[in-house]
Amino acid sequence: MIRFLTAGESHGKCLSLIVEGVPAGLCLSADDINRDLRRRQLGYGRGNRMKIETDSAEITAGVRNGVTLASPISVIIQNKDWENWKDIMSIEDKGDSSISDRSFSRPRPGHADFAGGIKYNQKDLRNILERASARETAIRVAVGAIAKKILDEINVFVTSFVTQIGKCSIANVWQFMEDARCLQFKSKIDFLRFQERIDSSPVRCPEPEAEKQMIEEIDSTKNSGDSIGGVFQVMAFNVPVGLGTHVHWDRRLDARIAYALMSIPAIKGVEFGLGFELAKRKGSKVHDEIFYDSEKGFYHRTNNAGGIEGGISNGETIVVKAVMKPIPTLTNPLKSVDLISKEPFMAFKERSDVCAVPSAGVVAEAMVAVELANAMLEKFGSDSISEIKQAFKSYMEYIAKY
Repeated sequence: MIRFLTAGESHGKCLSLIVEGVPAGLCLSADDINRDLRRRQLGYGRGNRMKIETDSAEITAGVRNGVTLASPISVIIQNKDWENWKDIMSIEDKGDSSISDRSFSRPRPGHADFAGGIKYNQKDLRNILERASARETAIRVAVGAIAKKILDEINVFVTSFVTQIGKCSIANVWQFMEDARCLQFKSKIDFLRFQERIDSSPVRCPEPEAEKQMIEEIDSTKNSGDSIGGVFQVMAFNVPVGLGTHVHWDRRLDARIAYALMSIPAIKGVEFGLGFELAKRKGSKVHDEIFYDSEKGFYHRTNNAGGIEGGISNGETIVVKAVMKPIPTLTNPLKSVDLISKEPFMAFKERSDVCAVPSAGVVAEAMVAVELANAMLEKFGSDSISEIKQAFKSYMEYIAKY
C-alpha cells in the first residue's frame, strides 16, 4: 500500500514528501513528477504566486540509477518565495520584535483561520494559514505522479478537465462523457496527445465555446474584486474490472476516491457518473445494462455508474466530478472580527487567485491515481513491478476466459 506524508508551509523553505509502498523496479525520474507540477500551475485566473514559483521536484531517496528500490521515496520542492519570507517564517527564534508586529488576528471567512486559531490556541493566524494553504497540493501532485507511473505499467491513465466555472458550463457534459469514456488508449503516447489537447485550453476545458465564456466569467469576477469556483471531472481509462471490494465499508473504491478528493482544499462535493442527476431518473433509465460479445467480452453500453458498482470497478471508465468553492481570499475582503480585540474589521487579505479550478483538477488526478494504484497493489502484489505485471497478465487472461 502507498502511504505518504507531506510537510511544509506555504511560505516556508520547501515542501517535503515521504512516500512508502512503491514497488521495486519502477522507472522514475524528477521529470516524471515535474511534468504534472507544470500542469498544476496552468489555468486562467491564477495569481502572482504562480509567476514566482516554477515548481521542480528533487528526489532525495528511494531511487537509484532511475529505478525505485522499494524503500521510502523522499521528494522536496523548494519554495522560491522563501527568500521574501525567510525572516517572518524563520525556524529559529531571532528575537526580532518586528516579526510579531506583523502577526495578524483577523480570520478570513471561508478559510481555516478562525476554527484553526481556536483549536490550536494560536493568536497569530499565520500559524494556521501557512499549512492550511493550497500550496501543499503541489507536493500531493508529486506523489500522484509516482502513482501514475505505477498505473502506466498496466496502461491505466488518469486525466481531468473543467466542466463548469461559475454559471458557464459545457453545453452537453453527459454526451461528452459518453464520447470520452469509449476511448481505449493502447499506449501512453496516445493518451498524452488527448491530455495535451485539454491542457492547451487556458481553462483546461475541451469545448471552445464554453472556454470562451469561462474566461469572460473569470475576467468579470476579477474586475469586481471577487473569486469564483466551478466543477472539474476526473476520468481513469482502461481500469480493469475488480479493483476495490464490497466486503468492507472502508475499502470500497468509490468511498476511497471520494475521501481522497474531499481532502483537497476548497472541494465541497463529489459525485460519480451521473451523480445527482440520478435523482431525476427512474431505475430503468439509470442502471447500466450488461452485454456480451465474443470479441470484447462483457461490456456496458452506458456508464451512468461512473465505472464503479458496489464499491468495485466494473471495467468501464471511472468518472468522478468534484465542485470547488470560490477561493475565500478576496480583493474586496469580507467582514470579520479580530480574535484578540473582538472588534469588527475587514478580513486580512493574502495574495490569492481569482479561480483555481483548472489546477484543482490536476490535484484531483493525483489523489485518484493514488487510490487506484493502491487498489491495484492490493490485487496484484506490491513487491516488484515484474511481479505486478505478471499477476495482471494472468488476471486479464482469466477475465477473457470467464
